[in-house]
Parts: sequence; structure tokens; C-alpha cells
Amino acid sequence: MSKTNNFVFWGLYIVAWMIFVGLCIEAGGLIVNFVFSLYRPEFIHNLYQKLDLINMYQSSKLAFFAVYSFILIISILKAWLFYTVTVLMHKMDLSKPFSTFVAGQISQISYYTLSIGFLSCIARQLVENLKHHGFVPDNLNQFWADSQAFILMGAVIYIIATIFKKGVDIQNENDLTV
Repeated sequence: MSKTNNFVFWGLYIVAWMIFVGLCIEAGGLIVNFVFSLYRPEFIHNLYQKLDLINMYQSSKLAFFAVYSFILIISILKAWLFYTVTVLMHKMDLSKPFSTFVAGQISQISYYTLSIGFLSCIARQLVENLKHHGFVPDNLNQFWADSQAFILMGAVIYIIATIFKKGVDIQNENDLTV
């Protein structure tokens, strides 16, 4: 492997860690917002993203918990997705990339990505339905605006995972015949 490729790989590894830390901070901030919105709603204006859904909570607790559950699950899945990416990049041997570990990690990444996409689509439809009833403010679209991109990316990653699994099978077969 050339020095340039190795440098690019480690640069991407650092970027993946930075994204992972940022997504963990976002998920943690949203969890704190959720707890404060239940127990001390007067502090919400000072918290992360000022996600004030207290009017929805007072109108319909079911709608509040449904929307906040989607927000929390999606943000936690995004953080977990990038944790899986960092684990993959840390443990992957670039001189022999076709291993069962790499194939399994790429499959997990595709499943997480597809889950984020599908949950985002469901949440977006739920919020659109709740808007007709006057429950939901307009600032929630930021949490699931990229749902189609996640579905497409998950499909592409699933195809790559399938190729990697086939590559592992071929490599194991070649190792047995030699």
C-alpha cells in the first residue's frame, strides 16, 4: 500500500472519529433536552437546539413521546453507525481486506444505514400527519430531512457488503486449494 493511500485512510479514520464524537454529543444533548422537557420545561430555551415541544406534550402526550422517540432513536443510530465505522477502520488489515470481520462490519453498517433511512421516512410521515392536527412545530424536519439519502446509501453499502462476502468466500476457497 502506498504512503498516499495510507495517509488518506488515516485521515478518513480521524474524520470518522470526529463525526462519531459530534453525533454522540448531539444524541446526548437530545437526551438531556428530553429529560428537561419532562421535569423542568422552563430551562429548554437554554438547552441544545432549543427543541421545545412542551406545547405538544401538553396537547398530546402520545404524539410527544412518539416524535421524541423517533428523534432519539435516529440520533442514537447515527452515532452507533459511526462507531461501527471507526471499529471497522481500526481493526481492518489493509493488506488483506477480505476477511469475515470486514464483511460482517460492512453488513452491519448497511443495516444501520437502512434502519436510519426507513425510520426517518416513517417519522417524517408521522410529523406530516401531526402537522394537520396542529401539534408539531416546523423545526423538526432537520432530524429526518436526509431519509432518502440514507436509504440509497444503505442499499449501495449492502451491495458492497455482498461483494465482500463473496470475496471472502473466494479467498477462503483459494486458501484451501493451495
